[in-house]
This record gives sequence, structure tokens and C-alpha cells, in this order.
Amino acid sequence: MRIELLLGDITDLDVDCIVNAARPSLMGGGGVDGAIHKKAGNELAEFCKSLGGCKVGEAKLSSGFNLKSKNIIHTVGPRYLFKKQKEEDDLASCYYQSLLIAKERKFYTLVFPNISTGAYGYPKDLASKIAFNTTSKFLLENDFPRKVIFCCFDTENMELYLEIFKSQLL
Repeated sequence: MRIELLLGDITDLDVDCIVNAARPSLMGGGGVDGAIHKKAGNELAEFCKSLGGCKVGEAKLSSGFNLKSKNIIHTVGPRYLFKKQKEEDDLASCYYQSLLIAKERKFYTLVFPNISTGAYGYPKDLASKIAFNTTSKFLLENDFPRKVIFCCFDTENMELYLEIFKSQLL
């Protein structure tokens, strides 16, 4: 299977690329974004200055610097404010644009966090469905990345993904 689940810390993974749920400035923040910036070191912040920020639904690539991961794809998820289709489309775009970079760069392994489900308030159940559906459709149509891992930092997200996996097997 090309999709796997993992409960753990995305910053500890030795893979081709991890995805950062970034702020539009790309200069770090809280949650996974802050953890990635802290472990990657000051070089990441310096490099991100040259990227000129990132819009919601877009993605940009950097080196992993001091992380075990060789690369980081930074994507900006939507805030869950108005419960509209645009927010769902923007979240799906985060996954799609990240997968597209992984395909272009021929990354073997790509690891996603739970984008927008922390401070941005996206409902975890809806976000996990969007993530899984976007990713599985992309993988059916493309050879790279070879493997996608959804790295959950908490058991609630992990259980939601497990339910999706079970429903796909029936």
C-alpha cells in the first residue's frame, strides 16, 4: 500500500520530504510549523525569507537543513471560518500542490501532518477525509511519490484516519 499512518513527531523522520503546515509568511509559528523551524535551525528561516511567503493552498520547497528529512514542502492551509466550499478546495489544494512538487522532484516518501486542524480550527474529521481522498486520487494517477505517510501527532487524528482506512477496505 502506498499510504501509511504513523503516530509520532514529523520532525524526527528520516525521509525524502516532510510537509510543513506553514503560516503565510513561512517564518515559523506554533504547532508543527514552530517545531519544524526549531529543529531545522536558523538556516531555514533565512532561506524562507527568499521565498516571499506563500498563499493559502499553495506550496513551496526548501531543504530540510538540520532535520533528518532532506526536504520540506511548506503549504498554507485555510482557516476554518465560513464553512464554505472554498475552504475545502483550499485544503485539498495544499495536499495536491505538495504532491505535485513530490512528483516533479521524484521524492520516494512524502509525509503530511494534519494541515489546518490546530490553530486554524479545521474539523479533524473533515480534514482527514479531504487529505485521504486528495492523496489517494493523486497516487492512482501518478508514480511519485511512491509512499505517502500521514503522521498524526495525536490519537484523535490517528483514529479518524484508521476509520477512513477501514471504510476503504470494505
